[in-house]
Amino acid sequence: VQLQAFGRGLAQAGGSLRLSCAASGGTFSTYGMGWFRQAPGKEREFVGGINRSGGSAEYAISVKGRFTISRDNANNMVYLQMNSLKPEDTAVYHCAADINPLYGVVSTMRSKYTYWGQGTLVTVSS
Repeated sequence: VQLQAFGRGLAQAGGSLRLSCAASGGTFSTYGMGWFRQAPGKEREFVGGINRSGGSAEYAISVKGRFTISRDNANNMVYLQMNSLKPEDTAVYHCAADINPLYGVVSTMRSKYTYWGQGTLVTVSS
Protein backbone atom coordinates (compact mmCIF):
# COMPACT_ATOMS: atom_id res chain seq x y z
CA VAL A 1 0.00 0.00 0.00
CA GLN A 2 1.35 3.38 -0.97
CA LEU A 3 0.01 6.65 0.32
CA GLN A 4 0.80 10.12 -0.96
CA ALA A 5 -0.43 13.25 0.75
CA PHE A 6 -0.56 16.58 -1.01
CA GLY A 7 -2.18 19.99 -0.79
CA ARG A 8 -1.43 23.71 -0.64
CA GLY A 9 0.73 24.19 2.43
CA LEU A 10 0.49 27.85 3.48
CA ALA A 11 -2.42 29.70 5.03
CA GLN A 12 -3.11 32.62 7.32
CA ALA A 13 -4.75 32.18 10.69
CA GLY A 14 -8.47 31.87 10.22
CA GLY A 15 -8.07 30.51 6.73
CA SER A 16 -8.70 27.11 5.20
CA LEU A 17 -6.76 24.37 3.49
CA ARG A 18 -7.66 20.98 2.11
CA LEU A 19 -5.23 18.10 2.14
CA SER A 20 -5.64 15.07 -0.08
CA CYS A 21 -4.19 11.61 0.19
CA ALA A 22 -4.06 9.16 -2.71
CA ALA A 23 -3.83 5.44 -1.98
CA SER A 24 -2.61 2.72 -4.31
CA GLY A 25 -1.63 -0.94 -4.18
CA GLY A 26 -4.29 -2.28 -1.88
CA THR A 27 -8.00 -2.59 -1.22
CA PHE A 28 -8.70 0.95 -0.10
CA SER A 29 -12.35 0.45 0.77
CA THR A 30 -11.42 -2.08 3.48
CA TYR A 31 -9.05 0.26 5.33
CA GLY A 32 -9.66 2.69 8.10
CA MET A 33 -7.85 5.92 7.25
CA GLY A 34 -6.33 8.51 9.51
CA TRP A 35 -4.54 11.81 9.51
CA PHE A 36 -1.74 12.53 11.97
CA ARG A 37 0.51 15.52 12.39
CA GLN A 38 3.91 16.24 13.85
CA ALA A 39 5.07 19.68 14.85
CA PRO A 40 8.78 20.44 15.37
CA GLY A 41 10.00 18.95 18.62
CA LYS A 42 6.72 17.20 19.34
CA GLU A 43 5.34 13.69 19.10
CA ARG A 44 3.23 12.67 16.13
CA GLU A 45 -0.39 13.05 17.15
CA PHE A 46 -3.77 11.88 15.91
CA VAL A 47 -5.81 14.49 14.05
CA GLY A 48 -8.75 12.57 12.61
CA GLY A 49 -9.81 9.19 11.32
CA ILE A 50 -12.59 7.72 9.24
CA ASN A 51 -13.99 4.22 8.99
CA ARG A 52 -14.11 2.06 5.87
CA SER A 53 -17.43 3.28 4.56
CA GLY A 54 -16.95 6.90 5.49
CA GLY A 55 -19.94 6.82 7.77
CA SER A 56 -18.06 7.40 11.00
CA ALA A 57 -15.23 9.74 11.95
CA GLU A 58 -13.27 10.68 15.04
CA TYR A 59 -11.31 13.85 15.74
CA ALA A 60 -8.78 15.12 18.21
CA ILE A 61 -10.27 17.61 20.64
CA SER A 62 -7.92 20.29 19.34
CA VAL A 63 -9.42 20.16 15.83
CA LYS A 64 -13.00 19.07 16.46
CA GLY A 65 -15.44 21.45 14.84
CA ARG A 66 -12.75 22.90 12.59
CA PHE A 67 -11.46 19.91 10.61
CA THR A 68 -13.45 17.40 8.58
CA ILE A 69 -12.18 14.12 7.19
CA SER A 70 -13.87 12.44 4.24
CA ARG A 71 -13.11 9.72 1.73
CA ASP A 72 -13.91 8.69 -1.83
CA ASN A 73 -13.64 4.92 -2.11
CA ALA A 74 -14.28 4.95 -5.84
CA ASN A 75 -11.11 6.96 -6.38
CA ASN A 76 -9.01 5.73 -3.43
CA MET A 77 -8.80 9.17 -1.88
CA VAL A 78 -9.08 10.58 1.62
CA TYR A 79 -9.33 14.27 2.43
CA LEU A 80 -8.79 16.58 5.37
CA GLN A 81 -10.63 19.88 5.19
CA MET A 82 -9.11 22.31 7.66
CA ASN A 83 -11.00 25.48 8.54
CA SER A 84 -10.42 28.25 11.08
CA LEU A 85 -6.73 27.42 11.03
CA LYS A 86 -4.53 28.45 13.92
CA PRO A 87 -0.74 28.89 14.07
CA GLU A 88 -0.60 25.85 16.36
CA ASP A 89 -1.91 23.73 13.47
CA THR A 90 1.48 24.17 11.81
CA ALA A 91 2.96 20.69 11.36
CA VAL A 92 3.80 17.98 8.88
CA TYR A 93 0.59 16.11 8.17
CA HIS A 94 0.62 12.39 7.36
CA CYS A 95 -2.14 10.16 6.09
CA ALA A 96 -2.12 6.57 7.29
CA ALA A 97 -3.98 3.30 6.67
CA ASP A 98 -5.33 0.88 9.26
CA ILE A 99 -5.55 -2.31 7.20
CA ASN A 100 -7.31 -4.34 9.91
CA PRO A 101 -9.88 -1.98 11.34
CA LEU A 102 -12.22 -3.24 14.02
CA TYR A 103 -15.80 -3.17 12.81
CA GLY A 104 -17.35 0.22 13.47
CA VAL A 105 -14.26 1.56 15.22
CA VAL A 106 -12.04 4.42 14.12
CA SER A 107 -8.65 4.00 15.74
CA THR A 108 -6.94 7.01 17.25
CA MET A 109 -3.76 5.10 18.08
CA ARG A 110 -0.69 5.59 15.95
CA SER A 111 0.36 1.95 16.44
CA LYS A 112 -2.82 0.70 14.77
CA TYR A 113 -1.89 2.26 11.44
CA THR A 114 0.35 0.12 9.24
CA TYR A 115 1.05 2.26 6.20
CA TRP A 116 2.04 5.90 6.17
CA GLY A 117 2.41 8.61 3.56
CA GLN A 118 5.50 10.79 3.44
CA GLY A 119 3.81 13.85 4.92
CA THR A 120 3.06 17.32 3.70
CA LEU A 121 3.99 20.52 5.51
CA VAL A 122 1.22 22.88 6.60
CA THR A 123 2.26 26.33 7.81
CA VAL A 124 -0.24 28.71 9.37
CA SER A 125 0.92 32.28 9.84
CA SER A 126 -0.51 34.62 12.46
